[in-house]
Amino acid sequence: MLIDNLEYNTERVKLIIPEYGRHIQKMINQAVAIEDRDERNKVAKAIIAVMGNLQPHLRDVPDFQHKLWDQLFIMSDFKLDVDAPYPILTKEKLDERPEPLDYPQNFPKYRFYGNNIKRMIDVAINWEEGELKEALIMTIANHMKKCFLSWNKDTVDDTVIYNHLLELSNGKINLINSEEGLRDSFNLMKSKKKYSNNSNTNKRNNNYRNNNNNRNKKRY
Repeated sequence: MLIDNLEYNTERVKLIIPEYGRHIQKMINQAVAIEDRDERNKVAKAIIAVMGNLQPHLRDVPDFQHKLWDQLFIMSDFKLDVDAPYPILTKEKLDERPEPLDYPQNFPKYRFYGNNIKRMIDVAINWEEGELKEALIMTIANHMKKCFLSWNKDTVDDTVIYNHLLELSNGKINLINSEEGLRDSFNLMKSKKKYSNNSNTNKRNNNYRNNNNNRNKKRY
């Protein structure tokens, strides 16, 4: 007889929010079936208290109680009719899709340059004409070349970078006929590797110092 009364999870109704367990789900189902509204409100508040006790680390999180009430209505399949202290969540509201976000990159085919390059170009366009603006533009162009080389190329002609800069600036920065060339590809990549090696060396030195400090602490 005992074996005949056993229940297996494969034979039970699937839990809507499994994290709360089957007992909470049964309590909510019983609350839905209560006919007296006042009694149903009392039971709903008691269930909320139990749900909160299951997650004590979230008690100080803003809107935690609001989240519990939303989960209560979700677990009741939106059939629980009670007086909630927050706007009652509906199935239609839950199923609403957010508005699609705009892609942050205006030129996705040049993703290897990154968004900051476009921002720098926009700033350079608005600068007054002079040596500072020319220096900034050449710095941007050299950085674009370094980004391009980091992508998947060993070398790149300066004309390619100038054409990209012309496109990204909407035709306002034109270096195609410039007499000043960009830095050599080999030197750009060499400086990048040197910076990378220095960063790795600093990390190793920091790890070495931390290990020594830990060993010294253990001695005492």
